[in-house]
Amino acid sequence: MSSMSDAQSLPGEVDLLVIGAGAGGMTAALVAALEGMQVLLCEATQQVGGTTATSAGTIWIPNTSASRQAGYEDSLEEATRYLDGLIPSGEGRALREAYLATGPTVVDDLARRTQLQFVPAGRHPDYIDIPGSRVAGRALAPVPFDGRLLGAEFERIRPPMREFMVLGGMMVGKADIGHLVNRFKSFKSFRHSAGLALRYAGDRLRHSRGTRLVMGNALVARFYASLRDAGVRIAFGTAIDQVLTSGGRVTGARLLQGGRTVEVKARRGVVLATGGFGRDPKLRESLMPTGHARWPSLIFEGNQGGGVRAGLAAGGSIASTTGGVGVFWQPVSVTRPRQGPPGLFAHLFLDRAKPGLIAVDTKGDRFTNEGNSYHYFCQDMVARHARTPAIPAWLVCDADFVRKYGLGLVYPGSGDLSAHVKSGYLKTGDTLAALAKAIGVDAQGLERSVQRNNEFARTGVDADYGKGSTEVSRFNGDPDHRPNPCLGPIAKAPFCAMALFPADAAADAGLATDPDARVLDAAGRPIEGLYACGNDMASAMRGAYAGPGTTIGPAMVFGWRAAMHAKGRSSHNGPIDERTDQSVDHSIIG
Repeated sequence: MSSMSDAQSLPGEVDLLVIGAGAGGMTAALVAALEGMQVLLCEATQQVGGTTATSAGTIWIPNTSASRQAGYEDSLEEATRYLDGLIPSGEGRALREAYLATGPTVVDDLARRTQLQFVPAGRHPDYIDIPGSRVAGRALAPVPFDGRLLGAEFERIRPPMREFMVLGGMMVGKADIGHLVNRFKSFKSFRHSAGLALRYAGDRLRHSRGTRLVMGNALVARFYASLRDAGVRIAFGTAIDQVLTSGGRVTGARLLQGGRTVEVKARRGVVLATGGFGRDPKLRESLMPTGHARWPSLIFEGNQGGGVRAGLAAGGSIASTTGGVGVFWQPVSVTRPRQGPPGLFAHLFLDRAKPGLIAVDTKGDRFTNEGNSYHYFCQDMVARHARTPAIPAWLVCDADFVRKYGLGLVYPGSGDLSAHVKSGYLKTGDTLAALAKAIGVDAQGLERSVQRNNEFARTGVDADYGKGSTEVSRFNGDPDHRPNPCLGPIAKAPFCAMALFPADAAADAGLATDPDARVLDAAGRPIEGLYACGNDMASAMRGAYAGPGTTIGPAMVFGWRAAMHAKGRSSHNGPIDERTDQSVDHSIIG
């Protein structure tokens, strides 16, 4: 694989031109190369991975051979039943049918021909308990990767968020957390933790950060290593300017590189995979809910909407969820490091579901099951905010909770909270009334909510929101706590609170496509030679969040389908209109 940095190095013509090196674009480029096509992969930044690199790296793909071999029972019918129940409107059903039917093949194909290796994540429940849901087997995790195998090219992997690294640059996965917390309580945990620290110390003698890669970084590194194996050419610092057409089909693209424009022809088509429009102000205003300009975003700063704008200019249309929220959410706290700008910590599973914590609005009232998945927790936060100010919402607990489970960036075992209080990241009070004053919520409301929580903790039943009654909340709770793994008292001063905001990790709106990822025009006809995948493509999930990896899984599957269609190996006969919004406001193209 060669990297290019100047305009003269770009080839004049290739078989397939792929724009964007996230999970979708890298899948499309990799599979196309494996199928014998000449491929050019263009990435606007100097690193691969985009938002995928900072994610958990999990993919949600039901009924894979890897899961069946591990003993998890599943079927296409049950997965279809689950998604039909999750998305009763039926919008995007043809896309989901293609996704469910193709997903297991994609995982097997990549495992056989590349370094993309996944293992079942074990018990990892679907996010909603309805007929067809499963508690295990559908979530697949990437196998950890040794970044040293990339040599100097290791620096091409976009690093994780700093909030998810310890000691300034060491990645830890979910399986490592328990060992780190118990490092002085168990010899096994001490040995595991010491091994991590020694490996990291050796890494920092030669690299800018740790090379033991897990989660999304492992996935991206495995993609990059596989692209190198397949000889795919990557042009870094190269963005799309315009899709080129001739005779009713796409023939290539005009690219921006080093301040110059270069045209590259594409015999079999162009794949748009630039990460969506998440950082484009006009598209955000048009396609996302009101308020997003004031709330944080987890979307990669490089996702400026270039692919979506180019697709619209080429005649493509937008698909979005009718009456939907338009966003895939994650709740975040805003960190305040001693040096550097503020950051974001995503509260995915470590604290919200644990016993002894509630989330309240400005009236001091609870508004949701705190153990809900991150997406649905935020959805409830936004819905409450429309009636009562709830952004930020406040996670409320006591100091004993923080010492035992941690809270956001405050790690378990933290006894001295003063630094976090001084920075403003954590609020404390010797009484609930004092805490309420510190965070600006109604004191009587907060005291009522805490009292009611404590009653639920004694009975083991959350009569208001069912915390601990759902599979995902129990999964993320404390299995050693009785009678409910998610309910515990908030009783011992000092009391603590942390502000939480809804952050968009991706949008569900994007370019309308058919099941082969071909971009559709305003009449629902495919634009020949133009594909979109990843977040440039409107989500097949139509605003619902099925389980862990709901965005990365489809990005890979439809990237694979786009490459196969370009090769002439499509399994889909004829276009299907998957749009939900037939009109396109071309004024948002800019």
